[in-house]
Order: sequence, then structure tokens, then C-alpha cells
Amino acid sequence: MAAHVLRLRLALLLGALRGDAGHVVRVVLGLIALVIATVAACWALLTMRDASTDAVRTVTVLGGSAVALGFALAPLIGAIDDPLDPRRFALFGLSRGRLAAVLALVGLISVPILALLAVAVCSAIVWADRGVPVAVGVVSVVLGVLTCSLLARVCGALASLFLRERRSRELSGLFILVVLVVVVPVGVFLASLEWDGAVPPQLLRAVDALALTPFGAAWALPGAVAAGRSAGLVSLVAVATIAVLGLLWVWAVRRLLTTTERPGTGRERAGLGWFGVAPGTPGGAIAARSLVYWFGDRRYVVNALVIPVAAAITTVPLLIAGVPPEIVALVPVPFAALFLGWLPHDDVAYDSTAIWMHISSGVRGVSDRVGRLVPVLLVGVPLLAVAVPVATSLHGRWAILPALTGVCAVLFLSGLGLSSISSVVAPYAVSRPGESPFQQPQRTGAGGAIAQGVVMVGVLVLSAPVVWCGWLALGGDAEAATTALWGGLAIGLGVLLVGIVIGSVVFERRGGRLMEFAEST
Repeated sequence: MAAHVLRLRLALLLGALRGDAGHVVRVVLGLIALVIATVAACWALLTMRDASTDAVRTVTVLGGSAVALGFALAPLIGAIDDPLDPRRFALFGLSRGRLAAVLALVGLISVPILALLAVAVCSAIVWADRGVPVAVGVVSVVLGVLTCSLLARVCGALASLFLRERRSRELSGLFILVVLVVVVPVGVFLASLEWDGAVPPQLLRAVDALALTPFGAAWALPGAVAAGRSAGLVSLVAVATIAVLGLLWVWAVRRLLTTTERPGTGRERAGLGWFGVAPGTPGGAIAARSLVYWFGDRRYVVNALVIPVAAAITTVPLLIAGVPPEIVALVPVPFAALFLGWLPHDDVAYDSTAIWMHISSGVRGVSDRVGRLVPVLLVGVPLLAVAVPVATSLHGRWAILPALTGVCAVLFLSGLGLSSISSVVAPYAVSRPGESPFQQPQRTGAGGAIAQGVVMVGVLVLSAPVVWCGWLALGGDAEAATTALWGGLAIGLGVLLVGIVIGSVVFERRGGRLMEFAEST
């Protein structure tokens, strides 16, 4: 059976070069790009023979961890069917354990794995030149390649089990967004480090931490031996990672062989967009509909686009007044966090044409409140996660990062909490769907201005202690920076939870008044 599956795997690899001319051209160009990238990576590693041990260890651990993470995320982000999916062998009546072992072994024969193997061998050669025993390098290569291959197998099986029915560009976009939220801040941090001919101590601490994770343990083994450190713990983590991944793979194979896909599932869910991604609950349906509105209704789009522009404009008077640029660089991000949290304060009014569905169907208040917050969270969290480290890098002192994070968290989360109350307590008329975002209806009172002002002032009052700690941290107080971080998260999350609870109760009790408001606007 193993030989048959191996021949099948080789036939599939060669079959990728068949088909129409456009497909063959894309495959060939992809292979050429992969070969160029592999050769460049191997050459870069081999040129590090004269580099310091810390530099080589940093490059191998960081690079190996990134590659392992890529092998884990690729099956989740991409919508590619696995030709070695265990379900394809379900009719042959094979032993599940033996099938799992054969598929794991044959899965090592792939173009990405071969490219990884070439780079890993070059890394082992570099470590061998530095006095690391060849056996240690070989073990590191084997453990690293096995880890990456099993990560791809397991994550591909999990995607087939739990994500296949929901595979869409929206879901892939969410995964890519998560990756950017992690990659961009890390890239900004690395770019801001001052090397001065040596590896910065912050980076060495990060490497030490990655060496004890499943992603970096296998690649950190030669570095631990070269640095004269105990490699026992690193080896234990690397071997335990493969053991756990192996058990997960066996479980996944058993689960795949004992479950069947619903026929026509892909066609049934095709075109559902966010409704195909969101959970099948009232809150999930409201979140999906809100996402459709947020990314399709120009009223929402204009409101979201105004925020970065307004935040950037705040820097102009400060620069004219002579405020140092490194201080001004920190100002736009808290303003953006404040406006993002304030943005849904009148969401019921913007959604007045559909609010009757929630009330008439008896949707619970918490489902309505949480579902409406999903779009702004999906936009705000990645935006702030990228903007905060960028602003800190422009400021030039990374010690201010915890304080800036805490200030942005309290402004953003507190705004969401108060907005959850304001949108049901004091909704006011806005432009209707299809109208210009800049066209505002006539109002008989000042309720709209009062509601906006109350939310804005409330957020500033609740955030004042954290902002004060952030100001002290700006002056060099390290303890104030830590206090601002945890204080901002605690106050922000507390106000958000309280706001959702109060907004939920008010929504359920004021259903009739909200219906009247929806009909009159």
C-alpha cells in the first residue's frame, strides 16, 4: 500500500504540469519563483559562516519559526483540496493507523518540503562549521522537517473537518488579517532595533522564548549546543511537538474516515458571503448582516474613512505650535481609537430599515448588541494593532508601547461599551440607505448632538486615569507604563461588558419605542 500511495503521490506531482497552457504557465512560474527563493535563502545562510553564534542562532530560530507557522497557516488560508485527504481512501478498508502513518510519510514528498529540506541542510552545514556535531544538525533537520510536514497535515485535516463548509474569500480574508496583525507589528519592531554590530538583547530574549515553542524548538537545537547551553529542554519540546502532532494526525484520520461531507454543501453555501462564515446563531446572523452593511453601504464606508483623516489632521496644529515630532507621532492613534469606539453610537438609526426584524423575531438584546459590535471590532482591532507599534517606532522609545496600548484600549473599548447603550437609549435620525452620507435630515431637537457629546465625554472621563498614567510614562516612568496597560485593558473591558449588559436590557424593554423610531425616520 505504501508503494502504491507513493506512486500516486509522484503521479500527482507530475500531473500538475499538465492541463491548459495558462495553468501550466502559472505552475512553471510558481516553481521558478520557489527555486529562486530557495537558492537565495541557501546562499544567505552559507554566507553566515563568519557571523557570530548569536546572529546565526537568531536567523535560524526566527526563520524556522516563521516557516513552521507558514506551514500551519497555509491550509487554513488557502482553499486548496488535499490530494492525500484520508477520505479519498475510505473505500479501501485500510487500517486507520497504518493509513495515517503512510500518508504522513508520503506527505514528505512535496515541493515545499523539498525546498525546506535544502534550506535546513544549509543551516546544518553552517552549524557544523561552528563546531556543532553533525549528528545534532541532522537531528535538527529531521525534527524541523517533520514538524512542518505534520503541521501542514494536521491543519489541513482540521480545515477539512471544520472549515470546508465555510470556505470563502471572507474566511480567507479573516485569516490573512490575523496574519497581518501579527506580522506587521513584529516587522516594525525588528526594523526599529539598533544592531550596532551585534544582536540586540531584545531580539535574543525573543529567540530564547521561541526556542521553547513548538515552532522554534527543532531549529534552536544546534544553537543551544553551540552556545554551551543545556539542549535537553529544547530537545524535549521538539520531540514532544512531533509526538503531539502525530497523535492529532491519527485522531484526525480516524475522524475523517468516520464522517462524511454533506452532498452539495459547497454549492448550497456558495455566494452567502459573511452569512456562510458567521455562526448559525441570532448573534452570528446580525454580525453577518452588519458586516455586509459596513463594507457595502457608503454611509458606513465614509464614516470609517473619515477616522484616519481626522486623526491625521490633529497633528497639524501641534506641529505648528512647536510640539516635538516624536510626541506628535503618538497623538493620531489615540484619536483614532476614540473615534472608532464612538462610531457605533447610533448604529440602530443607520440600521433602522432592518431593526424591526430583530424585534419581531424576539432576538435577545445581547445577540443584537454583540452582533452589531463585530464589524467595528473587525476593523478597529487590526487597525490599532498595526498603528500602535508604527507610532511607537516613529516616537523612537519602545518603553512607551505598553502605555500607548493601554490608552488606545480604554478609549476604544469604553467607546464601544457606551455606544452599546447610546444606540438604543438615544437614537437620532440619519441619512437613509441610498442617500448621500453627507446629507443629514432635519431634526426638531438637539437629541442627536447631546447623544454624541455624552458618549464622547463619557469615554474621556472613564479614560482619564489611564491617560494620566500614559502621560507619566511619556516622562519616563516605567511603572506608570505598566499601570496604563493593565488599567486600560481592565477599565475598557469592564465598561464594554457593562455597556453590553445595560444595552441588552434596554433593547428588550424599549422594543416598541425602537419600532416607532424606525418607522418615523
